Amino acid sequence: MTYYHHIVSVYLLAVNIVSFILYGIDKYKAKRGKWRISEAMLLTMAVIGGSVGAWTGMKVWHHKTMHKKFTIGVPLVFVLQVALAIYLHVRA
Repeated sequence: MTYYHHIVSVYLLAVNIVSFILYGIDKYKAKRGKWRISEAMLLTMAVIGGSVGAWTGMKVWHHKTMHKKFTIGVPLVFVLQVALAIYLHVRA
């Protein structure tokens, strides 16, 4: 594994863990009527590479599962990220 691949792997692992945790925190706060993490932040985490963590967080905590921008958006972002990864891999 090259240095570049190692850095990308560590980044993706970190952003997915953070994304998963943020969905859990937001669900916790939603149940208690406290200040919430914005939907824009939750979706941004998926876009910057945390789509697996976001989707897993949605499933584990049953959070944002009634919002189409999440139920359609997060899987769509994931598919686009996989397509980009395949394209970059084939191109290299």
